[in-house]
Amino acid sequence: MSGTPAAARVCVLAALLGAVWCTLPAYVPDAPVPWGTAALLAALGLGCEAAGRRSPPGGPGPVAAGAFLPILLAAAFLLPPPAAALVAVSGSLAGRVEQPPYAARRIWRAAQLALTCAAASWTYAALDGPATLGGGGAAPDFPRALLPACAAAVAFSLVLTALDGLVLAAAERRPVHRSVYELLPLALGPHLVHALAGLMTAVLWRSVYGPLSALLVLLPMYLSCRVFAQYHREQAAHRATIRALVHAVDIKDTYTRGHSERVGRASVLIARELGMDDRRVEGLRFAGILHDIGKLGVPTRVLRKDGPLTPEERRIMELHPEYGHEIVRGIGFLDEARDAILHHHERLDGSGYPYGLSGSRIPEFARVVAVADAFDAMTSTRSYRRARPVPAALDELKRCAGSQFDPRMVGALDRALRRHGWSEADTAVTADEPREPYVSREPQGPREPQGSHGPREPYGAETGARRDARPVPRARSGAPLSGPSRDRRR
Repeated sequence: MSGTPAAARVCVLAALLGAVWCTLPAYVPDAPVPWGTAALLAALGLGCEAAGRRSPPGGPGPVAAGAFLPILLAAAFLLPPPAAALVAVSGSLAGRVEQPPYAARRIWRAAQLALTCAAASWTYAALDGPATLGGGGAAPDFPRALLPACAAAVAFSLVLTALDGLVLAAAERRPVHRSVYELLPLALGPHLVHALAGLMTAVLWRSVYGPLSALLVLLPMYLSCRVFAQYHREQAAHRATIRALVHAVDIKDTYTRGHSERVGRASVLIARELGMDDRRVEGLRFAGILHDIGKLGVPTRVLRKDGPLTPEERRIMELHPEYGHEIVRGIGFLDEARDAILHHHERLDGSGYPYGLSGSRIPEFARVVAVADAFDAMTSTRSYRRARPVPAALDELKRCAGSQFDPRMVGALDRALRRHGWSEADTAVTADEPREPYVSREPQGPREPQGSHGPREPYGAETGARRDARPVPRARSGAPLSGPSRDRRR
């Protein structure tokens, strides 16, 4: 525990003393403790935790702690508080610890779960829960048995999150109430589900069929926890894949670092405003983050070139959606996001690229990402200009709605921003280091009327980049600067 902060060590020691105090009544001679039941539950918990420490080659990996919780809650229902605390200690000491200090974390977890199980058992006994379980030929008292079981689960969640909040406050100086506020909603629902499994285990344990029948509940619960843990590992692998791809783009085109993540956040705002389900919202987040992944196929000299692009270089740049689509073609979980990566530079009037799609022929995900992409380009500070205010960017999007952007997506972004806002963190400088802003030396004449050529493009959007921009000087630091034509490289 030498690497543990002093305040955290005090917290661990206090929890350990509290856990020891909770278990002391079990050692009193003639204490009413069913040691056979306690030993069997402790063995089951120990088996679950030991199985979670390693998995066979090619297997789904360690099992989540959820496989252990129904046994703890069953112990709280079947045993007095001191014995329930002992059951928690035996399994948690054998559990998997991911990070050092290993000894401190293992001791903390054992003490924490001992106190938590004791609190749940006290709550359950105070509400006369044991009398509702039946046994001895009597039938269980449903639905009255549900009330003490749910109350015990709530006590379990409250004590567990409070102790987590205390140790986080001691180790990381986080406010206790904030930690509890964040952790309790995540813990309460699963603990109520585990309490129902624990209740059914306790009822079967007390029935004429005996403890072996309880495995009919515990074994499916264990398998479901294993599958659930595998699902979360797959989701973590997906996120790691996305992070690696985005990091590769950021390394190659440092000019727009952070742009992809902000486009992902703006895409999620639009998706939620449109009422999309969670699966599609997550897909749109991936689409926004990966929309420029095709830049990996664009020569670095084009991405980082000073001044305007030549027609040939523009044609190379306009291949990046197709490059991106090829890169992610084999990533199955992206689903609709692949269409957004390919078509996010199409325009409603058919003048976009790479295929000149128009109207509803443009996939919905692509229309969302196009709006999010242009919005971030206008509200992000670039090396040659400052960021536009959010209202000005929205006005520009609205002006080009119907010709370049889908009015439905623009309206959804407008409503979402009115409700949630767009923080300063989302509009940070996208370059690696501060650079001198570019100031045009051209005389400023009156704005050209829209006339018969249609509306001008939104400032900062890729399709609206000036093609006649003059070569741009280098900053004093030697880092490349670029004029408005850089937005062709979003």
